[in-house]
Amino acid sequence: MNHIQTRWFAFPVLLLTFFLCGCAQQSETGKLQVVTSIEPLSYFAGRIGGRHTAVSVMVPPGGNPHSYEPSPRQMARLGDAALFIKAGSGVAFELDWMQRFLSLNPGLRVCDASLGVPLIPLLHEGDESGNHHGHLDPHYWLSPENGIVIANNIARSLAEADPANRSSYEVNRKKLVAELRTLDREIRQDLAGIKHRRFLVFHPAWGYYAAAFQLEQIAVEEEGKTLTPRQMQLVIAKARANRIRVVFVSPQFSTSQAETIAAEIRGVTRSVDPLSADYQGNLRRATETFISSMQ
Repeated sequence: MNHIQTRWFAFPVLLLTFFLCGCAQQSETGKLQVVTSIEPLSYFAGRIGGRHTAVSVMVPPGGNPHSYEPSPRQMARLGDAALFIKAGSGVAFELDWMQRFLSLNPGLRVCDASLGVPLIPLLHEGDESGNHHGHLDPHYWLSPENGIVIANNIARSLAEADPANRSSYEVNRKKLVAELRTLDREIRQDLAGIKHRRFLVFHPAWGYYAAAFQLEQIAVEEEGKTLTPRQMQLVIAKARANRIRVVFVSPQFSTSQAETIAAEIRGVTRSVDPLSADYQGNLRRATETFISSMQ
């Protein structure tokens, strides 16, 4: 049985699970049930929802959003949800599954966390033509400024789903927004003295971060595709020309080709996670790691 057949075989099972699970929107503890597609959004939902929400995430830690398939248990949890929060920017998991989620639960309330965020083109060095083929970079949450937009969108959706606790969500939103503004200032100060402002990443996840802080991301692959030998040589040549010795990798993707590039430039690979649930801590750690590579 091939991959497509397996999915269609599982679909009636998931459908049955949905109808058996009922349509309650609160947990046994009385908390509002919220489901997010990816971990960074669960951070925002948890911070703003606070004690009034129970938050779960579809793509788990280490899960590849290009290939992850939700379990029947996750699908049942979605059937109980009062709110689903999606990235809304073209994350592969959502492109593959959102229509099915909505067909199983047409009354599901959905928050698009990207509303109001200007999406930027997805560029990668492996494309010899320099043409981004109309694809947009989905990783907008890696900019603290965009994090503020996410916080506003989620707070509004939580208040609409649970008007009784609107004031609590607003208090939590204001506190988080203040923290994100402080985070933005801290990162700018940390990067202020860096002269060599280019960094090489295998998976092109850090474009919004680079744009926010006047850095240049040199990205390698696109949509999880394996590079051709010609593309590998282009990347290696660019890295050598820029005296780059670090190839940044994401824990959700294979590092074999990144390690080959690192060996060719006599460098190393280092991991930075675009999907960490520890949003603020992760951006601080990533900043430190980028700085060490650009000195």
